[in-house]
Amino acid sequence: QVQLVESGGGLAQAGGSLRLSCAFPRNPFRFLAMAWFRQAPGKQRELVATIASPVSSTTTTYIDSVKGRFTISRDNAKNTLALQMNNLKPEDTATYYCNILTPDKNTPWGQGTQVTVSS
Repeated sequence: QVQLVESGGGLAQAGGSLRLSCAFPRNPFRFLAMAWFRQAPGKQRELVATIASPVSSTTTTYIDSVKGRFTISRDNAKNTLALQMNNLKPEDTATYYCNILTPDKNTPWGQGTQVTVSS
């Protein structure tokens, strides 16, 4: 059973920082492009940041609303994915999930980690 475990969420004030971490199974995730997603109450899950497969490159991408504030990284030796979130805003409040870049309906998800930003 594939297991993704997210951690590091919590309560932060606007302007503050949090660092999320995701533990992923070594195979095949260490070869795959991965991403952070988030889902706010009453909204659909959205893609936040991506990082390429280490086999191809180290390219990262971000949605416009987090560019310059969030940084995605991976440590394949430790089988972890991270999301450094700085200058947090109330609109960043959501449950954050990690997964492969292109999950389908059969791709399992972890429980996520809750991020709450107060103004």
